Amino acid sequence: MSTLFSANLGYPRIGENREWKRVLEAFWGGKIEESELLESTKKIRLSHLSIQRELGIQSIPVNDFSLYDHMLDMSFMFGLIPERFGSSGNEPTLEQYFAMARGNSSAAACEMTKWFNTNYHYIVPELGQRQPILTVNRPLQAYLEAKQELGIEGRPVIVGPYTFVKLSKGYQPEETDSIIKQLIPVYGQVLRELQDAGVKWVQIDEPSLVTTMSDQDMERVEHIYAALRQEAPSLNLMLQTYFDAVEHYERVAALPVDGIGLDFVYGRSGNLKALEQFGFPQDKVLGAGVIDGRGIWRADLAGELELLEEIFQRVSQERVIIQPSCSLLHVPVSKKGEQKLEPVLLEALSFAQEKLYEISVLKKAIDEGRDTVLDELTAAQSAVSRLNQSTHRKKIHVQQRVKNRSKEKSSRDSAFEIRSAQQQEKWKLPLLPTTTIGSFPQTTEVRKARQSWRKGEWSAERYQQFIQEEISKWIVLQEKIGLDVLVHGEFERTDMVEFFGEKLGGFAFTSGGWVQSYGSRCVKPPVIYGDVEFLEPMTTEETVYAQSLTQKPVKGMLTGPLTILNWSFVRNDIPREETAFQIAFALREEIEALEQAGIEMIQVDEPALREGLPLKKSRHQFYLDQAVLAFKLSTSTVRDTTQIHTHMCYCEFHDIIDSIRALDADVISIETSRSHGELVSHFEDHTYDLGIGLGMYDIHSPRVPSVEEMISMMDRALSVLDPKLFWINPDCGLKTRGLEETVASLRNMVKAAEIYREKFAAVSS
Repeated sequence: MSTLFSANLGYPRIGENREWKRVLEAFWGGKIEESELLESTKKIRLSHLSIQRELGIQSIPVNDFSLYDHMLDMSFMFGLIPERFGSSGNEPTLEQYFAMARGNSSAAACEMTKWFNTNYHYIVPELGQRQPILTVNRPLQAYLEAKQELGIEGRPVIVGPYTFVKLSKGYQPEETDSIIKQLIPVYGQVLRELQDAGVKWVQIDEPSLVTTMSDQDMERVEHIYAALRQEAPSLNLMLQTYFDAVEHYERVAALPVDGIGLDFVYGRSGNLKALEQFGFPQDKVLGAGVIDGRGIWRADLAGELELLEEIFQRVSQERVIIQPSCSLLHVPVSKKGEQKLEPVLLEALSFAQEKLYEISVLKKAIDEGRDTVLDELTAAQSAVSRLNQSTHRKKIHVQQRVKNRSKEKSSRDSAFEIRSAQQQEKWKLPLLPTTTIGSFPQTTEVRKARQSWRKGEWSAERYQQFIQEEISKWIVLQEKIGLDVLVHGEFERTDMVEFFGEKLGGFAFTSGGWVQSYGSRCVKPPVIYGDVEFLEPMTTEETVYAQSLTQKPVKGMLTGPLTILNWSFVRNDIPREETAFQIAFALREEIEALEQAGIEMIQVDEPALREGLPLKKSRHQFYLDQAVLAFKLSTSTVRDTTQIHTHMCYCEFHDIIDSIRALDADVISIETSRSHGELVSHFEDHTYDLGIGLGMYDIHSPRVPSVEEMISMMDRALSVLDPKLFWINPDCGLKTRGLEETVASLRNMVKAAEIYREKFAAVSS
């Protein structure tokens, strides 16, 4: 009889060919009815369960599938529908569900933000408006469906109360306990109904238990699980954590649950140390997350067996469940369709289906002996070794430069005050200079032209001519609008990371490596598999052409090292910061090429800088220090007269403001229109004495902001920021917007700046 149990924690929703995305968008576009949407997604859902069974997984998750997002599902199940979307009633509608995610003509969508430090976005629950009630028991529905349709005894998955509340908004900190008190009976009802239906195990995801927690937080967790235990005394509860080692391990281990899942990939050191120091309760099972659930690299299975043996020294083998470190939501479905990747790379990849196979191999090795899977162990070890020993990871000149980075220039020649004076002398910009963030609308014609070129239907010369025509058109438009600092528009770029990855050494691109980012939006992250190096200038041709068309300055546009890092699948054989430094040195060469070509305003965008922050506050400063160093290694070799810009998206800016200041960028533009007042209030307490632009309008909305709106925003901002250092710009790039709304919005923005300049001129005279 088998002594080791296998489990999965979650499976990608999108389907091998993104069929989930297509059926959703067909429904949103009015091409299919709700009944067809539900029937089609049911087929996808059941096929995913069958695949997991075929791959040998014994404990298969149900209710991990979603029509949009699992946090939205929880809000919807509990009737927590914001009042702006109408009455929730006892049976909220699918129309309300999608309106919460996407908005409608009368109500703005709920906020969306990153799921911990992954690139998946969840819909933020809004608490406090309605009393939670159980409108429908989704986990029970999923369990019954799997059992009746496929004979699968599934393990329902829900987000735990502590994590659900911590990730929600709409309440004050002092209201936390009352919010939890309201939710416990509803969670209890879910669990009781599952218990009564004969469910054996429920997976309760509590990833917030790996974040920095206070004693008060832990007391809340203890209260929650004591209450839930009473609600469903005979139901087996698996408390699942992931993304790092748990905080307060000894107290978590003592909770009245039947199993605890730990991440032995990203929390390996901390969780092993906790097992060694405190042991593991005899009355619980351990979910051992030994296969990386969010990385795409093949496991060295022999090494994972050694890890399992180490775990078995602390927890008896029959009480261990082997599983991924987290849900496989974060990796592509399968590598079966990849035809174009170099064999040494392809062999070293492992997507969701391959990871489940790896779990089955490990289980067989433990149950039946290593000799029964010797070929699999050897193949895995060889694949990992071949990539590590390949020339892609042996670029000595790249590695030496990173190793000797302390000898490299990492600060500008002069202080900001000196640089700023020299730059103003050179450019003679007006007070409150106006600019944009970088991209302009990518029309159907632009996308078609790119496709024609990539398919070989257009020659490189024809495509280049088309791009130059677009650049020329928008240089003329920008001058007519009256902008002070121009951009070339980025018409040659599909994606701000992919563009650079295609031109740098060490990157690869999959054909079908799609993952869900938010809703039906799927992304295909670049794969950083080797040492990253500069090969040739990447942006100079288009930027220099744009500059030749105007006397006004044109900004060079680059994506920064941390954003490229955080939006890619990154190699796991060296520390992430080393890869960041490799990217930084490659970008330095591009910046120097731009400067030598006469481009003396260069923007290095870092919208994802904060996204890489570790989940534990004790590690924040190290990450931020390395991020700042990477940025400065990229940007510090330019002349004082060359102006370095950066752009960031707003997200809890206040707690990293010192690091933002340390970047020493001449100008930073920040996406703030939705949280303008909140960010401005931070500057009341923190002086910012470098160039700065706060987004004047929300580019995610098609509406054209009025001149008066933007003047009002400027009033607030300039009450705490120096007008001599302030820039006027939209929130973000304008790639997804239409031509007419873009021109109208920018004209209003320029008009607002002109009115403000006149106001200052009148005061000074």
